[in-house]
Amino acid sequence: MKLVVRFVLALLLLGVIFGGIFGYQFYSMMQAGGPPGGQPPVNVMATEVSEQDWQGVRNAVGSLTAVDRVSISTEVAGTIEQLAFDSGDTVSAGDVLVILDDEVDQAQLDGLRAEAELARIEFERAEELRPRQAISQSEFDESRARLDSAIAAVQTQEARTRQKTIRAPFDGVLGLRRVSVGQFLAPGSDIVELRQLDPLFVDFTLPERFLPDISVGQALRIEVSAYPDTTFNAEISAIEPGISEQTRSVSIRGTVDNANGQLRSGMFARVAVQDPSSRQVLAIPETAISFNTYGDFAFRINETDEGLVTERVQLQTGERRNGLVEVVDGLAAGDQIVAAGLLRVRPGQSVTIDEENASNLDPAEVTEQ
Repeated sequence: MKLVVRFVLALLLLGVIFGGIFGYQFYSMMQAGGPPGGQPPVNVMATEVSEQDWQGVRNAVGSLTAVDRVSISTEVAGTIEQLAFDSGDTVSAGDVLVILDDEVDQAQLDGLRAEAELARIEFERAEELRPRQAISQSEFDESRARLDSAIAAVQTQEARTRQKTIRAPFDGVLGLRRVSVGQFLAPGSDIVELRQLDPLFVDFTLPERFLPDISVGQALRIEVSAYPDTTFNAEISAIEPGISEQTRSVSIRGTVDNANGQLRSGMFARVAVQDPSSRQVLAIPETAISFNTYGDFAFRINETDEGLVTERVQLQTGERRNGLVEVVDGLAAGDQIVAAGLLRVRPGQSVTIDEENASNLDPAEVTEQ
């Protein structure tokens, strides 16, 4: 009997304790202004759905390519006597890069010039004797042929000697040298790479359905990872006349100014093809949208008799640009929505708007809270 009494008293004590706890929570909720079972209003940042003028754009990825690129080599064999450049030098067309030992060639050239001089003297003597019939016509012709042959031999040797001096074929920037003074070079040996970096080409592709929307001279915007906060202007300079049978895409080449030397050939580039036309779109910040496999949605803020209340709205979205998302369907211009912090908001929840921060809000710079 005593055991039963003790058990009943313990149950009563537990009931008093838990009743006090739940009673305090109910009292606190009522003091905060919320109804029984409800939640207090959540302070949120809000923004309005705005109508913006967006210029049409086609996005692609591509690579920067040097306008001219060549591996400097030698046409004739020889030993390097002098290197007239350093790795990374900027050179102009015609600048001397490498001089090969040409002592033997110069000696041969001197001998050929002497032979040519002798042939010239003999021909001049033949010209004097021919009018007096002192030599035959065939002897005169042979004298002239020997002179022409000697002159041709001199010109050939001069050209061969000039090949021992290797010059830059165009303006550009040199790469890393691959040779040293005293090294013997066989014909075709690589010496250094030369690239023209101003301007640069940007090569990319677009699906064939966009072919009617592109033309030579059309503006491009280029972005590279090395300079994330910089946009480079370019324009389309050539369009491949055929379509790739493997990818069904068209190859496009643009030209980008690189006077400041920031860009390098081989860089990965994000390309935006600017369309001359523009269109009106409804745009909201990316952080105002919940993207998931069940569809995209946002929280619209409605004004009711009980205050500001959220409504979950299913969206059909379109293009994304600079932190903004195009709203195709689901919202109207002027609708007020929760700009950030969607994890703290539920459908039908009372909210208050952070007016102090909302006045300085840039929708494209809002971050999730």
